[in-house]
Amino acid sequence: MLATLTERRDLDDEWLLEHKLDGERCLAWVAAGGATLRTRSDRDVTTTYPDVVAALAAVPGEVVLDGELVAVDGDAALGFERLQQRIGQGAPAPALIREVPVALWAFDVLHVDGQDMRGLELVDRQSVLAALVLPSAALRRTEAQRGNAARRFGEACGRGWEGLVAKRAASTYVAGRSRDWLKLKCLAEQELVVGGWTDPRGKREGLGALLLGYFENGALRYAGKVGTGFHVATLRDLRGRLNGLAADVSPFAETVRPLPPGTHWVRAELVAQVAFQEWTRSGRLRQPRFLGLRDDKPALDVVRERPSP
Repeated sequence: MLATLTERRDLDDEWLLEHKLDGERCLAWVAAGGATLRTRSDRDVTTTYPDVVAALAAVPGEVVLDGELVAVDGDAALGFERLQQRIGQGAPAPALIREVPVALWAFDVLHVDGQDMRGLELVDRQSVLAALVLPSAALRRTEAQRGNAARRFGEACGRGWEGLVAKRAASTYVAGRSRDWLKLKCLAEQELVVGGWTDPRGKREGLGALLLGYFENGALRYAGKVGTGFHVATLRDLRGRLNGLAADVSPFAETVRPLPPGTHWVRAELVAQVAFQEWTRSGRLRQPRFLGLRDDKPALDVVRERPSP
């Protein structure tokens, strides 16, 4: 179940408010033989997060949980940039697990011992979840609050959170995007598809900038380029991936103007997480910053997020 972006802040007590976590969405299948973790794109990441799998052993019975894999520092949830160090590591070294600990923040339960929970109201599912999940270092449970949505949103932004997720307390769990779950974002941030890259300048390695876009009616629309937010190791890794996706023609539906010098095209397969100030009137990103690559969402599913009326 996916949330819809909104600019509403005047939500009444029918809504439950949760911390909007900045990680990798995940379903966890728990049984006596162990646990399996799968992302939104149905990618198995069980071996990537052995610390989370070990913590799930404490959950009784056969259970399916919905939650977010998040890099943590003690009790604090960190941003997506920190999680990047663990994403794609099929068998992380013990030192990396200690350096970048990850927790599954469970916020919903779909099945318990063969019983389908999705038809229950959210408040009832959360009661079941509370009985199943006892918080530990690598397994947490999202706490929901009611009322004072505007004030709580302001407090969340003041703490540096990405925002809040508002969920209708009486809602059932349905697959796909729903207006019973709403995203209240403090910062402009979304996924975008990589359609090309430019040559590096000066002493910079790997690449200069990524050319980005989003799909609209099956066509890739150009949204601008991002050249900040990269670490040296990230630049090298990206260049290797982009070389393997090289294309002779632009994947964008329109002509890219102005065309940056030293531009190279790639097949539209990589998905980047990007923070930015706002969209311009011409449909370009203002002051974008690269946060990392996502592999939990297919490129064709990336659209421009617009607040719901």
